[in-house]
Amino acid sequence: MKPTISIVVAIYNRKDELFELLTSLTQQTDKEFEIIIVDDGSLIDLKPTIRNFEQGLDIKYFRKDNSGPGLTRNYGAARAANEWLVFVDSDVIVEKDYIEHIKNDILTIPCDAFGGADKAHKGFNLMQKAISYSMTSVFTTGGIRGNKKAVSKFQPRSFNMGVKKAVFEKVGGFSEMRIGEDPDLSMTLWENGFTTAFFDDIAVYHKRRVDFGKFSKQVYQFGCARPILNQRHPNYVKISFAFPTLFMLGYAMGFLEYFIMHRGIILSFYGLYTFLVLFHALLLTKNISIAGMAVISTYIQMFSYGYGFLKSWILLNVFRMKPEEAFPHHYYKK
Repeated sequence: MKPTISIVVAIYNRKDELFELLTSLTQQTDKEFEIIIVDDGSLIDLKPTIRNFEQGLDIKYFRKDNSGPGLTRNYGAARAANEWLVFVDSDVIVEKDYIEHIKNDILTIPCDAFGGADKAHKGFNLMQKAISYSMTSVFTTGGIRGNKKAVSKFQPRSFNMGVKKAVFEKVGGFSEMRIGEDPDLSMTLWENGFTTAFFDDIAVYHKRRVDFGKFSKQVYQFGCARPILNQRHPNYVKISFAFPTLFMLGYAMGFLEYFIMHRGIILSFYGLYTFLVLFHALLLTKNISIAGMAVISTYIQMFSYGYGFLKSWILLNVFRMKPEEAFPHHYYKK
């Protein structure tokens, strides 16, 4: 028998993105699935959008007070009827064979949870494509967000993640973390003896942030979350997590070397790195404007994440602050 699927969508305000997501779900080749939409206290009415799809999709809609994405997904998962929970962000679009591939992969790749990649749709604007490049490039994240060959153990992310409902309930679902709740869940699954897998044929189109300012703030928060995750899951700490911080500090040292010692040895390496990113982005996107913006988004990502990581590491390890004290906005009360 094929596995049964419940898609869980936690949403806050994004009416237009929800319309695009539901439109893509109406086009599925396999239509045997339910959709659980949980409105996390949106300031706009989402019901008119959902009514457009109630005839063609099996939709359950719930509205609750705002509590953040992780706990909102837990709320939806508790109301799902099927064997597998599939979490997608409200700002993604799926291919027409998304559900079909998920069911086939579950039957052929044994696992308790799975994830897939994200990528830029051809209809996205240039900045969205540039940001998508920097978030998935081998020169930034090492490709770990969407390449099964890049990591030995894949950490599913909540923009495109599936887990057995029984397993999800056994580990308590998403934690009270507001940022980094998805890698936290993946590592909790590992610690409880459960397995994860990467499905390479279920990539989603992920809109992400639409300007560099919002993108910088987002990746800064990701950087702050990583030392917290390292404390929670010490067995899965990697030196590569500190790479953006080392990148940022090395850049500062390069300028000191240039102005004090009148040498540019360090900065020359950053020049080479910039050229490689530009060339690689141009090779992938075939667009010089996207490639140029990809260089900017790459540096924003490295500096913002690196600064967040460094700040968090100092507060947690030097000043010995508790994560809840250092970053109270990173947590919601259950």
